[in-house]
Amino acid sequence: VQLQASGGGLVQAGGSLRLSCAASERTFSRYRMGWFRQAPGKEREFVAAIKWTGDTTVYADSVKGRFTISRDNAKNTVYLQMNSLKPEDTAVYYCAAGSNWGNTIAVRTGNYDYWGQGTLVTVSS
Repeated sequence: VQLQASGGGLVQAGGSLRLSCAASERTFSRYRMGWFRQAPGKEREFVAAIKWTGDTTVYADSVKGRFTISRDNAKNTVYLQMNSLKPEDTAVYYCAAGSNWGNTIAVRTGNYDYWGQGTLVTVSS
């Protein structure tokens, strides 16, 4: 599965962005999809994940209530709507695909088999 993330950019604090991640295969609907981010000098961290059915999601505490993950299996695409952005949200954002579901499974980078190239989000204060 090839993943292509897009939608990053420069935004002021308090603003919004929507990231998209398009998958190359129709088997997209079988995968758990996740968003991770990596700030300069820091480890990659979990942001949000969604089950293949689209009816179950999990979020990092730092983004809960501000970010929303969703998917459109007909378009082989997963989205991350980011509202009320803060300077500490600045990072390269990666989408990823994996099998199986469980909250503890979804939050770990090692449980994802495929990764996109990343898209940079910069939030200015």
